[in-house]
Order: sequence, then structure tokens, then C-alpha cells
Amino acid sequence: MKKTKHSLKKLGINEISSNYVSEKRFSDGSQYKFEVPGIQNPSALISLISACEEKDVKIHRVTQTKGIMFLTDEEIEEMVKLAKYNSLDLFLSVGPRAVYDTSATAQTKEGSRIGYRLRGYDNLVYAIEDVKRALELGVRGIVIYDEGLLLVLAKMRENGEIAKDTKFKLSAHAGAANPASAKLFESIGLNSFNPVRDLSISMIGSIRDAIDIPIDIHTENPKSTGGFIRHYEVPEIIKVGSPVYLKTGGSVAKHHNWETTSVEARKRIKQVLLVQNVIDRYYPEAVVSK
Repeated sequence: MKKTKHSLKKLGINEISSNYVSEKRFSDGSQYKFEVPGIQNPSALISLISACEEKDVKIHRVTQTKGIMFLTDEEIEEMVKLAKYNSLDLFLSVGPRAVYDTSATAQTKEGSRIGYRLRGYDNLVYAIEDVKRALELGVRGIVIYDEGLLLVLAKMRENGEIAKDTKFKLSAHAGAANPASAKLFESIGLNSFNPVRDLSISMIGSIRDAIDIPIDIHTENPKSTGGFIRHYEVPEIIKVGSPVYLKTGGSVAKHHNWETTSVEARKRIKQVLLVQNVIDRYYPEAVVSK
């Protein structure tokens, strides 16, 4: 296998050692930030922000996963204002996807693997229109499920057809899970890479070594995606994955796209507090973004 590993090394894809530590950082010098996923509407966002204030918890990014097309203009504008006032990065997800269109295949056990892909020309157009609407209403963070859509949107951003400060985040549902895939997504314009949820520490390290953009790692998951809780692994995830977004609060949901209630939004902040306590106890020198 030496020749194959040598070929990978020439491409910037290395076999990392067991004591690998990332020296990469966010632009402010920090190692980690907190992201809370599954905040689908303004009322959930309001409750989330209120809980942060009550518990003195700092989060940096919130993501909506159900789809832009499920929000009214007024709801999007309210979420944009709330995020801006509270210094949060707001990411909304592309709405069109196979499970929402007429795909019979996506509804089957085998076909579920294509569930969030875009099928055909028309759905590609619909997805771009969904994104353009969000951007027109002030959103600057978009969650992507399809690399073809990313390629097109990144070119549009480069050409000034959409806002230059738009940021693209890959969803774990895109199924990317290795350093070569990570490099591909980074090369076509991705700003934040969310691999599949169950990667080992060393797997995360191999991806971090290959790319410079932030990696988004689930610290916990709903039962529908495995239900595993990684709180005690977080210190090592930070060391190996920095700069990393710690995606926390997912265990509160029953499944992806779960319509988080106001009460559940508050529970997600409790989960963030629990993870922060683990970091403070076992890796107190870790640098969080202010």
C-alpha cells in the first residue's frame, strides 16, 4: 500500500499519527465554537436565545434544517434580525430535495440514500431559487446537501450573481466521510464541512489535516441517526479537529428536521452547557471564540 499512500500524500492527503494535534484555528485564534441545529422557526430561536441568556451560555451558530421553502418571508426576516442582534450566524437549509419531490425511490429503504439529492434540471433550478430568496431577505448562511448545487452557487458567488459574503455549509446528510471528499468540497467553494456523524477521532484528524475550513462535528445525535452521545470525546475532538463547530443539542430531537418546540429549544442549551462543562473540566486551556 506504500505507493498508494505516496500518491495520496502528493495530493495533500496524509496518514496521520496517533498523537496528531491540529495547529489550525478560526480567524480570531479560537479552536472551537458552538452550533445548535434544528431551530426551525422564530419562536424556537427566541426561546433558544432566552435560555442562553439565563444560563450564561455562548453559542455562535444556529441552523434550520427543514428547508427555506417552509418559512414565510416574515419568518425569515425575523430570524435574520434575531440572529444579527444576538451576534449569531444563521444558516438556513436548501428546501428542494428528493424526499420532498415526486421521487418514489427516495421513499424506499435502499433509495433513502439519495434522499436529499437534487433530481434533474428543474429541481436544481428550484433549489437555486430557494437560496436566492433567502439571500434577498438577508440570510448569508446556506446549508447544502448536493455538491452540484454547491458548484453552481459558488460560481454565482464568484461572479457576483449572489452576495459575495454568502457562506456555504455542507450537511452530514451529503454523506462525505474522508479527506479526499473534504478536499473536493473545499476546492469547489465550501466554507464549513460537516462529515457523517459517527467518525472516529483519527478519522476526524485525517480530514482536518487535509483541509483548512472549519469542520462541524455532532457531539450528540437523535436516535434516528444512532443516538450516540460524545460529550466526553469533545476535548479530543477539539484538539484534533480545530477549528471545529461543536454541534450540540441534537439528542433532544426525535429525528432530523424535527420541529423543535420552544421548550425543546431550551433543552438544547442545557446540552451545550453540559458539553462546555466537560471542556472546562478536561481541557480548560481550549480557546473558545468570543
